[in-house]
Amino acid sequence: MKKIIILALMSIQSFAFANCIGTQAYSTCYDNNGNNYNVQRIGNTTYMNGSNSQTGNTWTQQSNTIGNTTYNNGTAANGNSWNSTTTRIGDSNYINGMDSKGNSFNKVCNQFGCN
Repeated sequence: MKKIIILALMSIQSFAFANCIGTQAYSTCYDNNGNNYNVQRIGNTTYMNGSNSQTGNTWTQQSNTIGNTTYNNGTAANGNSWNSTTTRIGDSNYINGMDSKGNSFNKVCNQFGCN
């Protein structure tokens, strides 16, 4: 679950080191790019709401894990919806979904990268 959230954050802005305060159940995080976000974990579901003080952009993400599959959806900083599904089989993650520009994607990721 943490990997998915980190990947989503990395795609929002260039890589930034995040500092978080709180507990495993609820934390508030910020980075040096002006991003602030709250992460709440309830059972197998994680909710994230974020904003950027420099741009005024906001975004949301909800992740729900059932077995070896994680379902993600949210609203990007551009206001558009996106979704993805990640299924872990062996050492590989099979990822598919639709980005915030309406483009479908499919990829397989493992320790050697993604294709």
